Amino acid sequence: MLCAANGGTFMSGLMMRRAVAAVSGAALAVLGLGVGVASAAPGSVTWDDGSERITRTISDVTPAAGDTITSKTVFDRTGGVVEYIQQVKDIHPPCLTYVDGSAKVDGSGQGLDSQGADFAKVSGSWALYPHISPNLRTFEFSYKVGADCARGVPLMTTVHYSGTLGSGTYDGKGPTVSVRKNASTTTLAPVSGAIVGQAVQLTATVAGGAAGNVVEFYDGAAKIGEGPLVGSAVTVGWTPSTAGAHNLSAKFLPTATAEGSQSAPQSVTVSTPDAATTTMLTVPATANVGAAVELKATVAPAAAAGTVQFKDGAANIGGPVAVNAGVATLSHSFDAAGAKSITAVYSGGAGFTGSTSAAATVTVSVPDEATTTTITVPATANVGAAVELKATVAPAAAGGTVQFKDGAANIGGPVTVNAGVATLSHTFDAAGAKSITAVYSGGAGFTGSTSPAATVTVSVAEVATSTQLTVPATAFVGAPAELKATVSPAPAGGTVQFKNGDLALGAPVNVVDGKAVLSHTFAAAGSHAISAVFSGAPGFLGSTSAVQSVSVPVPDVVTSIVLTAPATADRGVVVEFSAVVSPTPTGGTVQFKDGSTPIGGPVNVVDGKAKLSHTFDSPGAHSISATYSGFAGFSGAGSQASTVTVAGAGGDGSFGSSQFGS
Repeated sequence: MLCAANGGTFMSGLMMRRAVAAVSGAALAVLGLGVGVASAAPGSVTWDDGSERITRTISDVTPAAGDTITSKTVFDRTGGVVEYIQQVKDIHPPCLTYVDGSAKVDGSGQGLDSQGADFAKVSGSWALYPHISPNLRTFEFSYKVGADCARGVPLMTTVHYSGTLGSGTYDGKGPTVSVRKNASTTTLAPVSGAIVGQAVQLTATVAGGAAGNVVEFYDGAAKIGEGPLVGSAVTVGWTPSTAGAHNLSAKFLPTATAEGSQSAPQSVTVSTPDAATTTMLTVPATANVGAAVELKATVAPAAAAGTVQFKDGAANIGGPVAVNAGVATLSHSFDAAGAKSITAVYSGGAGFTGSTSAAATVTVSVPDEATTTTITVPATANVGAAVELKATVAPAAAGGTVQFKDGAANIGGPVTVNAGVATLSHTFDAAGAKSITAVYSGGAGFTGSTSPAATVTVSVAEVATSTQLTVPATAFVGAPAELKATVSPAPAGGTVQFKNGDLALGAPVNVVDGKAVLSHTFAAAGSHAISAVFSGAPGFLGSTSAVQSVSVPVPDVVTSIVLTAPATADRGVVVEFSAVVSPTPTGGTVQFKDGSTPIGGPVNVVDGKAKLSHTFDSPGAHSISATYSGFAGFSGAGSQASTVTVAGAGGDGSFGSSQFGS
């Protein structure tokens, strides 16, 4: 294979007998000839074969299972003539697996010629010159360390090669690889609720072990059980015999492939068994749906703390109730009829076991449903003029009758309730204040009820009246329109009910100096038939106006109005309110208001704006708003209210004088 000093060629058998020139300290250590090897330590060995110096290096001679290590063999031509290396066969233990694509020659990737369970081989033609470049050739192979490798045992590696000057088969050259055992850690799961004489489960988890490996459990130095790993965990039962603190730990025994380990000690407090308790339940034999009844549980011994959960069958009744001096009570209303099986479950407490009462039956019935009766009567009436008395019974499903009464005297006979309503047309025959009530008789499943009394002031009609209605010919959807009724002659009191057909518009409006005014916003377009009905008053008969038509077109444009007002003002000091209507209309007015009281008259809108100067004459918080009247093609709109806090004159309130610019 190689040229000796005299230029001769030695046979491969001779080369196999050539001695190792140098072995690294790491390799010697693996062979047991030196000091211990640190984790991930490389190992090298060098020998000469004629004019060839061969150095082999293993990147880690103490790997763990799963690690990847690299074998590197360097051929150095130290003399003689050029040689061409044609094959290099890297020999490795069978438990190492070649990493595909890892073979390299002089740092460049090289495909394998062949491989087997214990070798990987490359073929080619690589020139090796003595003393001149290239006088060195480097061959690398990487392997993954298998879990089946023996641990702590030197496993031999070496190299064979052939070239133009011969071949070399080097057995036992090394370096050796000694796969270290798996590190392990053992963890004991937290143990709680241990009680003397009661079994508790101890569970240990081992990282680095294997199924079937043994784990022992200890209470201090005393072994209390053992078991094999199932996966990475093992569970054994432990029944403590004494109360107090116990120092528990789990110990993983070393195996051929893993180091042993022991969990950190865990201090577990073992308690004495809880005292037994009894729970007695007290409930009423009967109850009504919707009516509260008391459920009572008595726990013995009375010193037991904790809570009681009342149950209706399997369903909880409310939440747990604290036990106080051995008693827990709960006020409960059943929502359905039937026989209810009630129990009380005591949770247990410190030093006491839980317990459950015997079941007790509560028969729940549906009571007659309570009703309410309200009465609607006119505030006034005239002698000889028929008025309507109306009673409304709730729930509307109640049947039966209503007896109307004037004081203690019946007004006519009982009136049948239809859809919750009973009405009676009645003519009073004498003047005076009449106390009217409606007495509901009750019906199947419903209790009777009596309305609060309502007073009807009955007068003798003396003067006929007429009611004249004044309305705008047109109005806009969403914009307020003024409806005005004038009663002649002017009565002393009474109300006017404005109507749109048969529909009442708002509440009745009081008549003052013969007039009643209602600001109304129409919600729908069309022709609206408006009338005004005067209720009558003492000495005055009621009357109804002629119907007037108001045409309400749909505005072409919906507007909005934004009010600007100062946050504060002084009494007697002029401030300015400003309103902006969007989009800009071609006309219309804005009415500023303080609450429901107009501030001055309507202000014309110019270029979408209206301004008003105002002086407050009273301190306090004033709710200011602005209402746009609407205009041809534009809807009316109302602003958000703005609060102005007014102080006393000269700053004697909580705020000083302020001016608000436009």
